[in-house]
Amino acid sequence: MNRLELKSAAKEQIKGKIGILFVITLIIGAISGLSGVVLNLIPGGGLISLIIITPAFALSIARVYLNLLIDVTPDAKDAFSGFDDFWAAFKVNFLVGLFTYLWSLLFIIPGIVKAYSYSMALYILAENKGKAALECINESKEMTNGHKMDLFVLSLSFIGWFLLVGITFGIAYIWVGPYMQATFANAYVTLKPIKPTETIEPEF
Repeated sequence: MNRLELKSAAKEQIKGKIGILFVITLIIGAISGLSGVVLNLIPGGGLISLIIITPAFALSIARVYLNLLIDVTPDAKDAFSGFDDFWAAFKVNFLVGLFTYLWSLLFIIPGIVKAYSYSMALYILAENKGKAALECINESKEMTNGHKMDLFVLSLSFIGWFLLVGITFGIAYIWVGPYMQATFANAYVTLKPIKPTETIEPEF
């Protein structure tokens, strides 16, 4: 897995699409923030957000960036594409969070290692609607076997960019966010046995 090639490809893939990617991020951020405020006023409302909204939007992001890799220009409605499989998205997110937390109880290092081990699970679900959560997680573990350090170093390579985000009071994230998302989507495609050849269409 060549880090420079992944990042170079990501720069090309997001070129000319930063505007729509920002709109998608803005939609997700606004709805997540507003729903969090509203639902927290309702008993158990926070749980509704955790089960339905957050995982579904995470799946939407995975689909947007996987489609971007095959030169499919995103649309604002793609921000909601993950809701057609929100239950599967919840199960994947829940189990990944649970397993990572349990490993973290041993010590922080095992937790970090396992976080990278499970990091491809949502991408796998994005390409396989309704796939069982444990299958996604197990496939992610197989894909990242021998590459967890590569993924860790890839994450570290963005530290400078996030310092820039801080210096610009978040403005630079308009470009840095898509750049990082596209880079990790490229990492997924590099690690998976078969590369995607079709658009991932949501079902409504």
